[in-house]
Amino acid sequence: MSNNQSNQSLAFCFSGSSPISNKAVNHTVASAYFSAVFSALGLSSNLFALVVLVKAFHQTKSRSRSSFLLFLCGLVVTDFMGLLVTGTIVVSFHVTHFDWMLLDPNCHFCNFMGMSMVFYGLCPLLLGATMAVERFVGINWPFARSANISKSRACYMVFGVWVSAGFISLLPLLGLGSYHIQVPGSWCFLNISHMPLDMAFCLIFSLVGLLSLAVSFVLNTVSVVTLLRVCCGQDSSRRRRDYELEMMVQLILIMVIASICWCPLLIYIMMTVLSAASARPDFVLLCLRMATINQICDPWIYILCQESKLRCLLHKLCFRRASSTSPVSCSGFALPRGTRSWTLGSTSSSDVPY
Repeated sequence: MSNNQSNQSLAFCFSGSSPISNKAVNHTVASAYFSAVFSALGLSSNLFALVVLVKAFHQTKSRSRSSFLLFLCGLVVTDFMGLLVTGTIVVSFHVTHFDWMLLDPNCHFCNFMGMSMVFYGLCPLLLGATMAVERFVGINWPFARSANISKSRACYMVFGVWVSAGFISLLPLLGLGSYHIQVPGSWCFLNISHMPLDMAFCLIFSLVGLLSLAVSFVLNTVSVVTLLRVCCGQDSSRRRRDYELEMMVQLILIMVIASICWCPLLIYIMMTVLSAASARPDFVLLCLRMATINQICDPWIYILCQESKLRCLLHKLCFRRASSTSPVSCSGFALPRGTRSWTLGSTSSSDVPY
């Protein structure tokens, strides 16, 4: 009786065609060092980016920039916690060589890691789409909001994204889909299979991620076109919103890197469950490693985009044809009269708090 109950409890996370045991896993020093270095690099990068963002938040005087920095802080905290939780489990596996079946016979630990993978995977994509919507509204209808998005509302929106991603990650525990241990046995993730419930959950995960990227692409494209018309058009002398360009550069880079890192995994999951083909564990592992790179690349976007020369370069590109009798110098670049200095936290008569 107890053996039957044990088999049933193992079924939902160890029921693959070739269950992974500790004996079948090839533990190598390279795997342990790779996972440890990868996690340490990501954690240190996100921690450094958080310091940069907090410093910028305290120095800025633009209300729209303050809310945008709160979104970025939420993204950095999410990436940091994702690497901390999943990286700790993976590194522990390679160091201690624990056996999942002995350590977690009831699959509670596997479910926790699977939920973490889905939650920390969807959060950056949903936050990117949320920031794209906020910037789209702020740029195209700057007077539609009486006082822009307040800091408290921005925090509520970040919390709402976390709740949404958390609800999706809980679906397998509610009966929709399941989490299974994956090759090489160091992590758990959603079960990519043709079973109706697993198939439904795979489609939800992949479609939510792809839809978030699509929304980000469309809205960011419209926002960039609008900004170029405003900054480089005939009315550029009356409406200079150079700090908006800086935020859009960051948002575009976030979208591009997220698309490169996540699209292979999301598209592969969707195409696999919709076709008669079975999932290839090695390719899934490769796609997941690509997706994890996103958590390392994101913080360097915030760090590098804080450099004053980048801001002056944006001025040079947008205002190189503008005529000016008294140009203002900025790190070697000449800026037209009336434009805002790109020094962090500075304001001028043209610094309208959109």
